[in-house]
Amino acid sequence: MKLNRISAFIKKASSSNSFDISTEEGRSKERYRRIGISTILSIANKSVSVVTTLVSVPLTINYLGTERYGLWMTISSAMAMLGFADLGLGNGLLTVIAELNGKDDHRSIQTYVSSTFFILSGVAILILGSFFVSYPFIPWSNLFNVKSNLAVQEANPAVAILVINLALNMPLGVVQRIQSGYQEDYKNQVWISLGSLLGLGGILICIYFNAGLPWLILALSGSTTLAIFINGLNLFSFQKKWLFPSLKFFDWSAGKRIMKIGGIFMILQILNFVGLASDNLIIANSLGASSVATYVVTQKLFFTAFISQFFITPLWAAFGEAMARSDYVWAKKTLNRVLILSLGVGLMTAIVLFFCGKSIITAWTNESLVPSTSLLLGFCCWLTMWGYVGTMSTFLNSGFLLKKQILFFGLATCTSLFLKIILVGQWREAGVIWATVIGYGLFYIIPAGRLAYKSISVSMEN
Repeated sequence: MKLNRISAFIKKASSSNSFDISTEEGRSKERYRRIGISTILSIANKSVSVVTTLVSVPLTINYLGTERYGLWMTISSAMAMLGFADLGLGNGLLTVIAELNGKDDHRSIQTYVSSTFFILSGVAILILGSFFVSYPFIPWSNLFNVKSNLAVQEANPAVAILVINLALNMPLGVVQRIQSGYQEDYKNQVWISLGSLLGLGGILICIYFNAGLPWLILALSGSTTLAIFINGLNLFSFQKKWLFPSLKFFDWSAGKRIMKIGGIFMILQILNFVGLASDNLIIANSLGASSVATYVVTQKLFFTAFISQFFITPLWAAFGEAMARSDYVWAKKTLNRVLILSLGVGLMTAIVLFFCGKSIITAWTNESLVPSTSLLLGFCCWLTMWGYVGTMSTFLNSGFLLKKQILFFGLATCTSLFLKIILVGQWREAGVIWATVIGYGLFYIIPAGRLAYKSISVSMEN
């Protein structure tokens, strides 16, 4: 599909049957319309991602071999840990745009976009500078424990490509945050899907020409970056020209506010990361690597089945904009509806996976990785509960409630972490997921609900 056809499709999707936002009823319908479009395109994008993964993984494993593919995955995991390097500024910008859009303060949005873009550009330059200064002195092949001559030769350029790609994506991430903040995330989904398809095409070309690991990494990660870059060109050239980052709109006070909000998001991201990343480490240390494989396969199955994420994510900006416009009735009604929907979808999906999960995993992998009934049941409870957690987090991420959730989110994470260490010895792998269910069940569900509904009630009274 040509670039102009993609742009025309996005323009048609964003303008077709749009509602009059000058009235409360029109704004309500328009929010639901945008949430619906984003949900549909998110599912489509996920489908494209799953298909490209199913095709690319066996191709690359057979082409590269176990050691070189393992090198790729290890470096990619290390890069994922550097996701905190943006200091939470991207999420901070999304929250601020949603709030200011609700106040129709587009001039301030211009200031915040430029300020965030140049701060992130500075962080990216700092990362690149630090990396290339230390690059010649770090034995990357020893660090990732590769032995073959080819893997040793490819380790250094592979790391360099992924670090450069990470740095480029930091300021480019502003594009996605702008679209999400304006409840136009569906536009970003189209470009991400295009990037996935380009990446698959790039891998096929690399394999055809017998290219090395660095070229495969460039083809896959670079394609997504290229798609985001073209998305940015389209955004700043045709859709929102006035938001093009400019130094004349840079403002330190705006930058400080973004960094303050971003700091809160970074704390929440770290807590979430610790809660998820600790699972494999605790299981490996207590039960061995083979038990990790069983847990991870089950986890991947349930993560893939977390359908609620597709309609929960677009609510972030919608809630922020609605609260800023004092559309509290809409916010409360939507929160109730989404909670019922997410819990219902999660419960039905969990029931299906409880009865069919073992058969699915047997067909997908092999019988040695089939989970125990207690592990399967634990993930079923997690899947149902996480629809509630995701919905509440999305609402609390908007505006003045952000900071208030750190206490009970942190308490839930720390409690679950402590229980994982205790229960893994009693219930093996199942103890880890049950620790998460217990920790968040005790310290997140009730406090989050009380904070959300109390804030809406107080706002309506005032």
